[in-house]
Formats: sequence, C-alpha cells, structure tokens
Amino acid sequence: MPYLEVNKEVLEEESEDVISQVQVPDVMGKTLKEAEQILKENNLEMSIDNEEIDKENTYVKNQIPGGGITVNEESKVIIEY
Repeated sequence: MPYLEVNKEVLEEESEDVISQVQVPDVMGKTLKEAEQILKENNLEMSIDNEEIDKENTYVKNQIPGGGITVNEESKVIIEY
C-alpha cells in the first residue's frame, strides 16, 4: 500500500505474531485416547496427571476449560478421569 506509506514487510511480520484461536471440543465421556486425538486435531494439548494410565479404558469425567470455550491454539486442556 504505497499510498498509505505502509511497509509490506512490517505487515507480514505483524501477521505472523497473531495467535489463532480455537473452540475447545467437548470430550466428556470419551476415552483418554479419543480425547487426546480430538484435542490434537484442534491444535490443543491434553494435560493429565499420570501419563502411564491406560488411555484406552479410562474415561474423561471433567475437562478444564469446558467444551465451547474459545482459547489460543496449542493451549492445554486439563483432563480429569
């Protein structure tokens, strides 16, 4: 935009700094394995207190933040089981 004296390089640098946001999916009642996959597909990270638990036979009882909340991409979703 030469007529506005806006440097194109500055605009490109600023756009790289913008953090995308996503809506947290509701994973209540899913297995930990299913929940982890769903969260990854939405660019979110699952946080649980025991990585050695059987993820295929353990179900999500609560999640923070809850489904429908808008957060920054790559945010952690705390899972309680």
